[in-house]
Amino acid sequence: MDRLKVGILFGGLSEEHPISVKSAQEVLAHLDRERYEPILVGITEDGGWRLCESPAGVWDAGPSRPVVLSPDRDVHGLLLLEDGRHEALRLDVVLPVLHGRFGEDGAIQGLLELAGIPYAGCDIQSSALCMDKSLAYVVAGHAGIATPAFRVVDAGEEIDPDLLSYPVFVKPARSGSSFGVSKVEGRAELAAAIATARRYDAKVLVEEAVAGSEVGCAILGTGTDLIAGEIDQIGLSHGFFRIHQESEPERGSDNATVTVPAAVPAATRQRIRDRAKDVYRALGCRGLARVDLFLQDDGTIVLNEVNTFPGLTSYSRYPRMMAAAGLSLSEVIDRTIALALAGSGR
Repeated sequence: MDRLKVGILFGGLSEEHPISVKSAQEVLAHLDRERYEPILVGITEDGGWRLCESPAGVWDAGPSRPVVLSPDRDVHGLLLLEDGRHEALRLDVVLPVLHGRFGEDGAIQGLLELAGIPYAGCDIQSSALCMDKSLAYVVAGHAGIATPAFRVVDAGEEIDPDLLSYPVFVKPARSGSSFGVSKVEGRAELAAAIATARRYDAKVLVEEAVAGSEVGCAILGTGTDLIAGEIDQIGLSHGFFRIHQESEPERGSDNATVTVPAAVPAATRQRIRDRAKDVYRALGCRGLARVDLFLQDDGTIVLNEVNTFPGLTSYSRYPRMMAAAGLSLSEVIDRTIALALAGSGR
C-alpha cells in the first residue's frame, strides 16, 4: 500500500516560531514511516516557504528550495520552484504544526481550504474564534461557560485606570504562550502593560485576575466523539505561568511546576474534563485542542483560553496529558490524520 504523503508545516512568522520548530521535530520523530511519507515545509521568520529534509539544525540557512502551496485543487499540493521550472508535489494531508499568528488564527487553514487539502486540527472559523480571546469569551459565555470579566482596549483607545479593580491581567487579544501578558497590581502599572501587549496586537484585553488553580485538558476528536487526556495542574512559586519563554524550557519553568494528573479528587478531574469538552464544542473545535481553565476554591471552573494547535514538544503539556491517559504521541498523530481525512470525505 502506498504511504500517505503528509505535509508537515512548521516555523512561521509568529513569536512562537522556535516552539513550532521543536514541535515539528517531535512530530517527525513519532510519525509512522511505514504508513506516512513526510514532506517537510519550513516557513522562515520572514515568511519564505522552504522544502527541507528536517526541522532540526539550520534548515533555513542551507540551499534554498522554495515552494508555494498551489490554490489549484488539481495540483492538490505544493509547487517546487527550482532552476526556473516548477514541479508539483502532491500532499494527501497536512499537519499544520504552527503556533500563534498565521498558524492558529485561521490563516493557514484558509489557504489549505482553497487548495482542497485535508488538514489536521480546527477549521478556519474555530481557529479564528479561539485565537481572539475576547470573542471566545463572548461565545463561551453565551453557552453558559464561566469566563473572566474583561474589557477590550482597541488601537488608539485609552482606559481610565481608576475604573478597574486590581489586580488585572493585560494581554494581547490575539497572541499565545503568554507573550505580551502582564499582571498589573495597581493603576501606575497599567499604561506600561498596555504598551507591552500592543507590541503583539493592537487589540488588547484587560481582564480580572481569577483566583484559582490553573488546570488544563487535552482534547482529541470531533463532535460528540471526544477523547480527553488526563487533567494537569500548574503550581506557581511566584508570578504567573509563562510557558515557552525560558532560555532552556526543556529544563522546566523557573516559577512553575506542572503536575499530571492534577492533585484534585477524581470527581473534580472528571468535572474539568466535561467542562473542557463543553468549551471545545461551544467554540466549534475539531481534531485537537488544549483547553486551559481555572479551578476556583468553591469548585467553579472558569475558561482561560483554548490552543487550537497546542505545542507538541518534548516538554509540552498536551502530549503529557494524552500519555497519562494512555495515548502516545504516535497514536495522537494517527488519530488526527484519520480525523482530517474523514472530515474531507476521503
